[in-house]
Amino acid sequence: MAGGMIVQLIEKQSDGSLVERDERLWSQDMIAALHHINYLTLEGHEYETIEGRLNVEKQTMELLIVAVRSRELT
Repeated sequence: MAGGMIVQLIEKQSDGSLVERDERLWSQDMIAALHHINYLTLEGHEYETIEGRLNVEKQTMELLIVAVRSRELT
């Protein structure tokens, strides 16, 4: 997997619970873009990235996101 890394998007719900929204291989370019972005879109919805961590055991990057409730992208 030299060309990328598995990234999990985990949404923090308003009640504090966590829901995995997506898991896929991201290219190095997409991972590098995280240095410059605060928001991302998934399935037509916008999310704010809150924090990330590297899960060494699973060799994945986990991004904590929250839904941007005021806008929905089409």
